[in-house]
Amino acid sequence: METPTSIASLFTPNGKKAPAVKRVWGIDLATVWLPFFTATNTQGVTAIPSDALGCPMRLKYNADGSVKFTKTGRPVFPVEKEIANNVRLVKENFTAGLLVFAEQVLENNAEGYQAQVEMARVAGEPIMIRDRANLAVAQEKQRAEALAEAQAEAERIAHPLSHRGKKTEAPAEAELVTA
Repeated sequence: METPTSIASLFTPNGKKAPAVKRVWGIDLATVWLPFFTATNTQGVTAIPSDALGCPMRLKYNADGSVKFTKTGRPVFPVEKEIANNVRLVKENFTAGLLVFAEQVLENNAEGYQAQVEMARVAGEPIMIRDRANLAVAQEKQRAEALAEAQAEAERIAHPLSHRGKKTEAPAEAELVTA
């Protein structure tokens, strides 16, 4: 089976990455999605409203009509619904195309595919073993640090001292926190 040009072209570098302003599905809205959807409208493939292409990000409002803000105080500007829906459709179709290609290769070259799977498994195994061991060491270190911190806090509560080393009054029993 010959690899389709559309699949091979996905792995061919084709220029510099433009600085991203707003990304949708990890792809720049202004430099990729808007020109793409304008082209698909031009060709009659899509019928995205002109106002959606002209103002793809809209200020979001609460149910009471007030402007919606994030917890950090920034206004919310989601991508307009028509554009977001078409991006989702492209994503789903793209994913389906990738799966169809993989299934075709598996069907037409099962031995080669299985050989790739086995090579990947064997090559990845030492990395997984190393990562598991490093994770176990890191988690044990975290546990030891948390225990030492808890013991230091318990000691501080049991023997309170001011920052000058003088003994202060112990907190009332009701104020003590037990774990």
